[in-house]
Amino acid sequence: MRDYILLLPILFIFHDMEEIAGFLWFFKRNPYLFDRFPKVMKPYRGLTHEAFALGVYEEFIPFFGVSLLAYYFPCDVLHGLWFGIFMALTGHFFIHIGHTVYIRKYIPCVITSVICLPISILILIRCAGLMNWNTASIVSVPAAILLMIGNMKLDYRFMQIISRKIRSDETQSRPLPLP
Repeated sequence: MRDYILLLPILFIFHDMEEIAGFLWFFKRNPYLFDRFPKVMKPYRGLTHEAFALGVYEEFIPFFGVSLLAYYFPCDVLHGLWFGIFMALTGHFFIHIGHTVYIRKYIPCVITSVICLPISILILIRCAGLMNWNTASIVSVPAAILLMIGNMKLDYRFMQIISRKIRSDETQSRPLPLP
């Protein structure tokens, strides 16, 4: 099990670098998506690149933190949390692929989703066989998934607040004086 634990943050970084590099660029070049899919696109309306990058960083913290804890302090609860977070990331890949199929257009993050999805499924299958399934680990898996969903909802709020702050600072900023 220990051989697979640190692959979670690595896959997250690999995937989310594509998201950071292209997501907001994609939205700026496809503004019709905000009108066509208002409910899905609402969290992305008005986001700044800086806020999105900070949001991705905030999402990375539980991926890396739980992985480190499970690696150095292996126990059923931490393995269950790790497994649940890995399941959430794998579901995230499915969502990106589904969005691409639904809108019939390339979305930045689908390439790494397609690459990471089979790897993630294989890791989950392998680790499901290696885990000690007891009450603690079984309860930890859905708890981690729910935690990640809640974290993502908070993260979108955080990104909106940061974006508003950045936009308000830009309207009040003045260029630095020349020497």
